[in-house]
Amino acid sequence: MSFLRWVSEKLSVESLRDLELFGEQTQGSSHRKAHEDSSEFLTSFPPRGTMGSFMPDSSAYELLTVIGRGLEDLMTVNLARYRPTGEHVAIRRINLESCTNDMVSYLEGELHVSRLFHHPCILSYRSVFIAENELWVITPFMAYGSARDLISNHFTEGMSEQAIAYILLGVLRALDYIHHMGYVHRSVKASHVLVSADGQVYLSGLRSIFSLIRHGQRARVVHDFPQYSVKVLPWLSPEVLQQNLQGYDSRSDIYSLGITACELANGHVPFKDMPATQMLLEKLNGTVPCLLDTSTIPPEELSMKPSRSGADSGICEGPGARHANGEPSSSSSGAHPYNRTFSPHFHGFVELCLQRDPAKRPSASALVGHSFFKQIKHRPSESLLELLQPVMPIGSVDSAQSADSPPGFASLETSLSHLDVDDWDF
Repeated sequence: MSFLRWVSEKLSVESLRDLELFGEQTQGSSHRKAHEDSSEFLTSFPPRGTMGSFMPDSSAYELLTVIGRGLEDLMTVNLARYRPTGEHVAIRRINLESCTNDMVSYLEGELHVSRLFHHPCILSYRSVFIAENELWVITPFMAYGSARDLISNHFTEGMSEQAIAYILLGVLRALDYIHHMGYVHRSVKASHVLVSADGQVYLSGLRSIFSLIRHGQRARVVHDFPQYSVKVLPWLSPEVLQQNLQGYDSRSDIYSLGITACELANGHVPFKDMPATQMLLEKLNGTVPCLLDTSTIPPEELSMKPSRSGADSGICEGPGARHANGEPSSSSSGAHPYNRTFSPHFHGFVELCLQRDPAKRPSASALVGHSFFKQIKHRPSESLLELLQPVMPIGSVDSAQSADSPPGFASLETSLSHLDVDDWDF
C-alpha cells in the first residue's frame, strides 16, 4: 500500500489539506468544525503569523541530536539547525504508521489549534509537513527549557518571587488570549511553560485544549475529561476531576495556574506523593495548597531537619506574619529550606487562584492587573535572565559547528540531558 493511500485512510486527506500539507483546502471533520466555529465566533480571524515561514522540506533541516521522546515512543524530538538561517529549532518527528486512529485524531486537533492561535506568549509551530512516514512539527528551540527543568535542576527549593512573577505573567497573558478565543487549556503546569534564550515566556501543551464554541455559540461549561491526562492530574481543578453535571469552564485553568505557582515557589507540585483517589478526595473536601514559608509552616517544623518536615506535601495550615521579599533567609548551614518569606501579594494571588468555588476565581484578564505583578511592572522582560543566573541557556554552541566537531556536541548533549523534554509537549 502506498503511503499517500495509507494517509487517506488513516488521517483523512481532507484534514491534511486543511493543514496545508497538500495545498488546497476542503471540508473537514467534525473535530475541525469546532475550531472553525471558534473563528466564526470572533469578530476577526487572526493572521497566519509564523506558520509556514520555515520550509516544509526535511532537507532544509540538519538533525543534530535527539533531545527527547514521547507519545509512547512514537515521537522523537531532535535539536536541529535550519540550514537557510542557521537558527536552532526543535523538530518533533512522529511515526504515523505506528499511531492509532485515536492518536492521529488527538494530534490533528492540536495542529488545527496551533494554526488558529497567534500570540507572543504561546509557542508557535513554524512548519508542519510529512517526511516519508513521519509527521514533522517544527518549533523554536527553548534554550532555558521548561520551568520544571529550572526547578528540577537549579532551583530545587523554589524560585525567587520576582522570577515567578515574570513567568506567571507570561502564562496569564497566554491564558487570557486562549480564553478569549473560546478555549480551555486544561494542561497548565510548569513543564508546559518554556523560556527562550532572550527570556521570553511561552505556554505550550496544546494537546489537551478544548473548544467551548459549538455551532457559532459559546457553551457555558465543558463536561469532557482530558484525554491522556494521567501526568496532569495534580494540576487539575476539583470540578474537572469531579466530572459532575455542573461541568467546568475556563476558570479551571486559573486553579491549575495556582498549583503551578506553588510548584514554582516550593520546588515541587502539591499532592505529588498522593494516590489519585486520595488527591481527589483532598481537593473535593476543600484542602487548599499554599506557598511554603515562615507564615505557613509551624515554627516547630521549621526547626526540624528538612527530611522530617511535613511541608513536602505542599499542603499547609496556619496564617502567620507575612513579610515581603520571597527569598530564602540567609540562615546557618542545614537550615530548613522553607525558612523564608513571600509577600502578602503573592500569597493573596495564590489564594484567589485556588478558591474551591470556581465562581470566586478571577478571570485571567483580571489577574493580569493583580498587585502581585507591580514588582515587575516597570522592568523589561530581559530582567528574567538576570533572576535565573547563574543558569545559562542551552544550545549556545557555535553555529558553525557540525557533526565533525564532537567536543562541541558532547558538551551540548550533556547540557540537554538535564532537560525533561519528553514532558514539554511542544
